[in-house]
Amino acid sequence: MSVVRDCRAASPLNHQETQNSFGPRPTLLLEFAFARRICRQLFMKKDAETPDVFPHLDYKPKLPQRLDHGIGIVGAGGIVNYAHLPAYKKAGFKVVGITDRNLEQAERTAKQHGIGNVYASVDELLHQKEIEIIDIAVYPAEQINIVEQAAAAGKHLLCQKPLADEYSKAVRSVELAERSKVQLAVNQQMRWDAGIRCARLLIDDGWLGTPTYAAIQVHCKTDWSLWPWIYQGRHLEIMFHSIHYIDSLRYLLGDPAHVFTSGSRAPGETTPAETKTLTIWEYPSGLQVLIDVCHTTWQDDPYAIFRFEGTEGVIKGTIGLMYNYPTGRPDTLEFMSKRNPGYWFSARLDSMWIPDAFVGPMASLMRSIENGAEPETSGRDNLRTLQVMFAEYRSIAEKRAVRPEEIGA
Repeated sequence: MSVVRDCRAASPLNHQETQNSFGPRPTLLLEFAFARRICRQLFMKKDAETPDVFPHLDYKPKLPQRLDHGIGIVGAGGIVNYAHLPAYKKAGFKVVGITDRNLEQAERTAKQHGIGNVYASVDELLHQKEIEIIDIAVYPAEQINIVEQAAAAGKHLLCQKPLADEYSKAVRSVELAERSKVQLAVNQQMRWDAGIRCARLLIDDGWLGTPTYAAIQVHCKTDWSLWPWIYQGRHLEIMFHSIHYIDSLRYLLGDPAHVFTSGSRAPGETTPAETKTLTIWEYPSGLQVLIDVCHTTWQDDPYAIFRFEGTEGVIKGTIGLMYNYPTGRPDTLEFMSKRNPGYWFSARLDSMWIPDAFVGPMASLMRSIENGAEPETSGRDNLRTLQVMFAEYRSIAEKRAVRPEEIGA
């Protein structure tokens, strides 16, 4: 018996937006327990032989031991201003300085966010001993040049996604960091978006069982005037948007054996690139994945949903950011499982993809500097994300299923 509607009405779990905080870590155990208790009181008697089982979803980023690793930022564009810097301020990270080829833009950003130093060049920034980490937020084609300079200077790196516009450049960036013995992470922050992180925790804890089907579907109206340089390029939707879904699905489910993608545009669009895509991944286990994205939804009915099905349960929810980008709203998450049969549970998720998830990649990089382990979104791991991404482009061009390992340097 499914009682999701009645549970929502009877409990406070189906919340409105709440204030973000990196204060006490969330414990959802009592919220789930309350929902279960209300449902039982309303609809059925408790089976004394069925124990209550509830998940603990500690989904917020794990911070490093030290918050004062010095950060130097290269690039003062929109994503730095509305995502990187607000996230770092909330987490308590130390931003030492910033540079941009448009020095006036760097000065405006520094003034707005209270950054003490504006450097005239990347070279000047790299000479600052106080800076341990370079946070790069530049065009993909230009990133490798900064990686080369920063790695040679012994600085750790948080690179923008995509890591490069060509797979060979991405491989070279990773090799440069390894040769210089510095850590390189990629800013694939959707892994720390609340809905995705909770789904991973539930999967790891066995609530889904063996995954059999997964889907991310996003239909929205994207204002490409925010990124005119992207709109005029050869690659668009997959490289700059669905790369988030590619990386997150790899994080949840592992690497696919084959991918097939159809890419297209809406009538009247002037870009030479794709703005809507349909992608299918296949796994040897029989698992199938759907990525369905359209950026030209003209009607007032956008949606951004995910759904994961398995032998033991179902997880579903919404990607809040895509309902009012870049302001967004919190994700939603619901799930049911044979572990606690007959009920849908709703989680209260009070963090936002922007800016909160942006804490994750930087925190992971800092922790890797402290303990010597690879960051979660390491350059080596990201090469596999890029193999899938470029395999999807090859699939569009050649109209066939492609194995990601076909993509090489």
